[in-house]
Amino acid sequence: MGDAVDLIVGQWCKERPDLAEAVGPMEVLGRIQRMQSVCDRHYRKLNQEFGLNMAECDILFTLRRSGPPYTLTAGAFLKAAMVTSGAITNRIDRMEAKGLVERVRESADRRSVQIRLTEHGKALADQAMDAHLRDYEKILSVLTPEEREQIVSGLRKVLEAQGDTALN
Repeated sequence: MGDAVDLIVGQWCKERPDLAEAVGPMEVLGRIQRMQSVCDRHYRKLNQEFGLNMAECDILFTLRRSGPPYTLTAGAFLKAAMVTSGAITNRIDRMEAKGLVERVRESADRRSVQIRLTEHGKALADQAMDAHLRDYEKILSVLTPEEREQIVSGLRKVLEAQGDTALN
């Protein structure tokens, strides 16, 4: 049967047989790009179900997995999200308006701001994470545990080689 990447690779091999040995990376990275579309559809579903966009899910999930008191500095989000402080501020503003997070200033230094998950935000994060994991399981249900581990191991190796490590 094959997938869309098989079609693309086949077309290149037909039109440029000299590339047949070189299209292997295209097969891997093309499929990763197409999987991003699958993930985007998943996040649109979460948005419809819970009223959360991908960035809001990221913030909720980051706060929830941080453990009690479910609080991080705005700077910690900047490092994790690799976006501008203005983008983080806008996200936090929207989420604060929805009652999902609150800003907490616990020191005399008014510049030091903590972002804390509200009880409503915690409950929504738990519900959304449950749905998120169910959908991911459904997406990957065609793979055996061994196949999943091979993919995880291979992608980890590529990401580490590109400098995407836990120490960054």
